[in-house]
Amino acid sequence: MSQVLHTPPPAPAQAEDDLAALAARHGLSVSGARPSLREYVRQLWARRHFISAFATAKLTAQYSEAKLGQIWQVATPLLNAAVYYFIFGILLGTSRGVSDYIPFLVTGVFVWTFTQNSIMSGTRAISGNLGLVRALHFPRAALPVSFALQQLQQLLFSMAALVVILLCFGVVPGVSWVLAFPVLLLQFVFNAGVSMVMARMGAKTPDIAQLMPFILRTWMYVSGVMWSIDSTLKHSNMPHVVKVLLESNPAAVYIDLMRFALIDSFKAHQLPHHVWAYALGWALLAGVGGFIYFWKAEETYGRG
Repeated sequence: MSQVLHTPPPAPAQAEDDLAALAARHGLSVSGARPSLREYVRQLWARRHFISAFATAKLTAQYSEAKLGQIWQVATPLLNAAVYYFIFGILLGTSRGVSDYIPFLVTGVFVWTFTQNSIMSGTRAISGNLGLVRALHFPRAALPVSFALQQLQQLLFSMAALVVILLCFGVVPGVSWVLAFPVLLLQFVFNAGVSMVMARMGAKTPDIAQLMPFILRTWMYVSGVMWSIDSTLKHSNMPHVVKVLLESNPAAVYIDLMRFALIDSFKAHQLPHHVWAYALGWALLAGVGGFIYFWKAEETYGRG
């Protein structure tokens, strides 16, 4: 009888080493591997035109099937403001003691809507665009950033209606209106950062998108959108820690800064101490922290 000698198969670790060496020898790399942070930033910047075009296309298509079309970009926050005015301003009386309550309320609603919609769209940025994620190779952070940019564009459209409302209620344009631009920039960085955090969480657990409306609604009620935090704190015996949390709430910070910039009757003493430091700190914390948090899971998006 002839004897056949069989070579034992290589151990799994040895096989992986051999494959890695073979790939390296031919210049191959893992598909979708996460690049370095610096390289990731470079790739994202290189696709800035795609981000801008994608945001504009999404904005244009948002109301394409509605008969009123893009009018809803302004009508939706205005209708929300009207509902809040009836419930909170008239029925609950939160307008008492607040000068220029309608400009106060509309400004709060518009600025809050920017944050709310950025976070909601960011939550579905990956899970709602799996076809695009799986078909094309690009830094996935482009998606939540583009959705935040889309909401910024929508806010800028709405600001035209806001200016008309301010003028109708006797608010005179002043030099302070220039402050609206750095406020919007800081808020955009904050919104984009939170959107990236929620995009990663939503990619792993899509059910988070169903929970977010309840979280955002609670956040809105404590952010002074319909009521004045300053007036309420003056006439309350809340614990100091609660006052600090209300004043340093990032949504309230950006809303109050926008009111200070646009409304004459909203004075500096109504702002919390170090409000610009709060605004900058939240933008950096959310923007940088959210970006790194999202980047760390780059190679997992669209898989599974």
